[in-house]
Amino acid sequence: MTRIAAVAPVLPAHVYPQAAITAELAPLLTRDPGRRAVMERLHSSSRIAHRHTALPLEAYRSLGSFREANDAFIRIATDLLEGALRTALTDAALAPADIDALFFTSVTGIAAPSVDALLATRMGMRPDVKRTPSFGLGCVAGAAGLARVADYLDGHPAEVAVLLSAELCSLTLQRDDGTTGNLVATGLFGDGATAVVLVGDAHPAARGPRIEATRSALYPHTDDILGWRVGGTGFEIVLTSAVASVVDAHLPADAAAFLAAHGLTAAGVDHWVAHPGGPRVLEALAAAFGVPDAALQRSWDSLEAVGNLSSSSVLHVLADTIELDRPAPGAVGVIAALGPGLSAEFVLMRWP
Repeated sequence: MTRIAAVAPVLPAHVYPQAAITAELAPLLTRDPGRRAVMERLHSSSRIAHRHTALPLEAYRSLGSFREANDAFIRIATDLLEGALRTALTDAALAPADIDALFFTSVTGIAAPSVDALLATRMGMRPDVKRTPSFGLGCVAGAAGLARVADYLDGHPAEVAVLLSAELCSLTLQRDDGTTGNLVATGLFGDGATAVVLVGDAHPAARGPRIEATRSALYPHTDDILGWRVGGTGFEIVLTSAVASVVDAHLPADAAAFLAAHGLTAAGVDHWVAHPGGPRVLEALAAAFGVPDAALQRSWDSLEAVGNLSSSSVLHVLADTIELDRPAPGAVGVIAALGPGLSAEFVLMRWP
């Protein structure tokens, strides 16, 4: 089985209260006083206190073309991930040359060569490192990335693999777009990154929680409720209220079946690591699992502190769970996230 040896979350240095972000972005999105009032109401009801941004807040006034924003993504994402990966490797008592496989995910910027290739060269990884960059999984990619790395390490139990996630949502800002989806998104998503070091059970550095099982779900006829439309100005958000309805309709049965397949019920789960997609999504996830909102407290805390970091969010919650809760030997944890598709991913962990 795969072991999670270290999780290192990282945030950009620029951090602002939610109200300050709203005030700065409002004139960039709409000149309509009515839509501004809607934006202020949506942002204030998000239960988010602060968010981090890739650039200083005032820099978004002059952020120009999609190319300029994407160039900033490549530069800042690479820097953030270098810091996160160096921390994770130190915590796992490993070095860049020990990495056998590198998995990278983001849905807020694109590059070829991809960011993981830039990072591998910068950090002096071996030239035979195996790389798997991915784009398009969105918020589910933190959990799905762990699952796919576990699939790889189950077949290569003596190796070291790394999952990298970088999401700089602020750089996808769409000006003069007062649609409800864009108003919600500009009050919900924050910027952050994470590096996770995982090892196979046969590796000498094997320690930390084991990934014991995973499950994926792709719900048909839901492709128009969450994702991007890619246009001349970059990534235009597709975000509808139907996300929570799909969760309500499908996740209770899927979550119960996943747990039952491994001899568990919700009562047997000690730690819930849920993607903090927003208040309505967290409420829907709690209902789907059949647990009180308090069972997802780490996710609520993360949402309040930094907002929704897309694929990195659930990895930040995982880091908080490991560091702050210090799960006892034998404790069971479930990671759950949602993303475009609409899709879901479940990961079952156990602390040895």
